[in-house]
This record gives sequence, structure tokens and C-alpha cells, in this order.
Amino acid sequence: MMRVRRLIVLVTTLTLLCGSVAYADSVSQKLRILINNKKSEEVADGGIVVDNKVYISSQVVSDKLQAIVVKEDGKAIIYKPNVHMVTSAGPKIFAGVNKGDKFKFNTFIQVDTLKPDINALKLTIADPYGDETLIEQRKSGDANFPADGKSDFWITVEDISYNFDKAGAYTLRFSVKPTGESSFKVISEKTINSQ
Repeated sequence: MMRVRRLIVLVTTLTLLCGSVAYADSVSQKLRILINNKKSEEVADGGIVVDNKVYISSQVVSDKLQAIVVKEDGKAIIYKPNVHMVTSAGPKIFAGVNKGDKFKFNTFIQVDTLKPDINALKLTIADPYGDETLIEQRKSGDANFPADGKSDFWITVEDISYNFDKAGAYTLRFSVKPTGESSFKVISEKTINSQ
């Protein structure tokens, strides 16, 4: 008789447990997120649907939309600054190079509507395989750093010599470190194609 009771309790417990899991799965479901409808930029586990409402991770918003997400007082504030980058070699503006070209170039960066204060900025270039090289970094207190509270500014990055020795897309990344944060946030990218 004791065995029958244990068996009944075990079957009842498993039935309730499986029913709860099935119910929870029907209330919320994971969501695949495509950026600009590109499968190559799909974000796994980036969102969830609960009661027909879509919730997207603030990290996805920050990384994929190149925005700064600040969490304060129980709310998340999204800042999307307007950033333009222009690359030039001497008087010539360029966005493409020949594979194997090694030349000196500089980058002009124009930023406006950068609302949060920053204490550092940097420009990097990544080759087609993702290996990243630091071009320039500035921090608060440097003579060429934007003044505190300044939301609109121009930066001219010093000339660098770079070897575009691989075919593919090279990516310039402009990042800032918001005051009080420990990591840089990419707020603009520019592609230089090497053929």
C-alpha cells in the first residue's frame, strides 16, 4: 500500500510540474531579433515576448544600435548621438582601398547631441578578421579632449600609417566612456573596403 501511495504522489507531482512548465512556456517565448532584417546580424536570446509585449535587452540596444543606455532611478534612458566620420589621405576623401595599400590617413569625427558626460574616447580599426588596433585614445583632462558638458564637437585624429594587407571590410569604431561607467560604448562605425 505504501508503494502505491508513493507512486500516486510521484505521478501527481510530475504531472503538475510538467503542466506548470508548459504554461510558463506559453506565457513567454524567446524572440529572435534581426537588425535591419539581416540574418547575419541576428541576435540570439536578445528578446522575449510576454503577454504580447516585446522586451529587448538593453545590451542589444546599446551594441547593435550604437546607443548609450544609462540606468538610473528605476528607468533606462537611451541616448543615440549623431556621429559622422570621414577618412582622408591628404586632400582625398576615401572609403575604399586596394589590397596591400599602405598609406597615411586621418579621420575627422563630428559629434552632436551627445547628452551624457564622457571621460574618455577612442578610435580603433579592425581588420576583416576582427583583429583590432588602437588608433588614438583621449581622456578627460587632456588638452584635446572636449570640454565637460559639451554635446557637440569635432575631433581630428592624427595621421596614422596603416597596411590594408587583407581583402575585405575594415571597420573604424569610435567609442566613448560615459562618466561613471567602466567600459567604452561604440557609438559609430565606418567601413573601409579593401579589394
